[in-house]
Amino acid sequence: MLSYSTGESGKGEAVNKVRQAVAIARQAHPELKIEGPMQYDAAGVARTKLPDSEVAGHANVFIFPDLNTGNNTYKAVQRSSGAIAIGPILQGLNKPVNDLSRGCTVTDIVNTVVMTAIQSQFQN
Repeated sequence: MLSYSTGESGKGEAVNKVRQAVAIARQAHPELKIEGPMQYDAAGVARTKLPDSEVAGHANVFIFPDLNTGNNTYKAVQRSSGAIAIGPILQGLNKPVNDLSRGCTVTDIVNTVVMTAIQSQFQN
């Protein structure tokens, strides 16, 4: 779970929210490998900052602390790296609903429709 701080290095309301979210997630799902708070760039090199972590240095899913951070970061990474980014994908709703940006491409639309169709298969 991403933050401006890695491990215990930072203080503040925002980083404390991430710490609390990690604690809640670990309690609810102890089988998941969850780490945080962790800086985005540290997710790949965090073995030095978080040597006891099973996730640090191997992270492949990044959870952003808020929509503003997540939206800006995923778009920056997508545009600068040429990666395929699908999202934002919304979870926890009664029915599958996802979002598209005004500047989305046809590929973005198709990918989001596919993800929404997959989500609809798991609805009660």
